[in-house]
Amino acid sequence: MTKIILKNMEDTEKLARILAKETDEKLLLTLSGDLATGKTTFTKYFAKHLGIKDTVNSPTFNILKEYTTDKINFYHIDAYRLENSEEDLGFEEIFYENNICVIEWAEFIEDFLPRERLSIKIQFNNDLREVTIFSKGEYYEKLERNLIEQWLA
Repeated sequence: MTKIILKNMEDTEKLARILAKETDEKLLLTLSGDLATGKTTFTKYFAKHLGIKDTVNSPTFNILKEYTTDKINFYHIDAYRLENSEEDLGFEEIFYENNICVIEWAEFIEDFLPRERLSIKIQFNNDLREVTIFSKGEYYEKLERNLIEQWLA
């Protein structure tokens, strides 16, 4: 577990840029935090630095949006409306194949998620944002270490 303080939007973009640089064709990233903490903003920056040219916005009403480049498939899921849902979501192939998937409000579909993943929690800390990064699984633990090394460099 690692904590980082984001002082401004430039820091948010820096963190997203570093993560994009460290990411290959597979990633499961969960984002949690209260409304307006910057989950979608982080996702927009992350997608931009992965080479997504389309406008990335919140998929709250669609639940899932897909973006592609010649190198990656990028899925953006907003699980906010799935709270208390018991139905099979059909996301398994997205989660387990070579895709990059960012899930906002992942706590609402926790039972459907793979154990191995990178999780980022964003919280307000006065006028700053405190980011806590958790990794589960060898691949994601290495990714977290690389992310922190680049952040501190």
